[in-house]
Amino acid sequence: MGKNLENKKVVVSEIEEKLGKSASIVIVDYRGLNAEQDTELRKHLREGGVEYKIYKNSLLKLAMKDEKYNEIKNILEGPTAIAFSYSDPTIAARKVNDISKKYESLEFKAGIVENMYYDAEKIKVIAEIPSREVLLSRLLGSMKSPITNFARVLKQVAEKNA
Repeated sequence: MGKNLENKKVVVSEIEEKLGKSASIVIVDYRGLNAEQDTELRKHLREGGVEYKIYKNSLLKLAMKDEKYNEIKNILEGPTAIAFSYSDPTIAARKVNDISKKYESLEFKAGIVENMYYDAEKIKVIAEIPSREVLLSRLLGSMKSPITNFARVLKQVAEKNA
């Protein structure tokens, strides 16, 4: 009995550490995925730098001591997996969303992005947000366009006056 309790304490400590350093977490119901699909899901998430783990709900609840996890603890029922993102706050949701289009049995339960709770519907909205790099390139493109157009107009005016 003592060894089992020690093992649980180690797992709870591991979860606490992962929660502490994550930019976001996404909780999913993986019920209905077979082993091959689960392997593909894990590979897809790993490629994005997302760590995917399956823990017992009771251990997740023990590790989620912080107040920000109260709503998450209420939805921890049935098969539950958790995706941890340590850098890009939206990548875990995006990656899960990508593969859930292929495997409809994979469903969002909830998530926390930058310390804010999102239910299943709102985490789907987060999943549609492009990556930081895409947003920056769009911003630069939209900033560059007016400047380029202005330069063309100036050139035409200069050529006309020459």
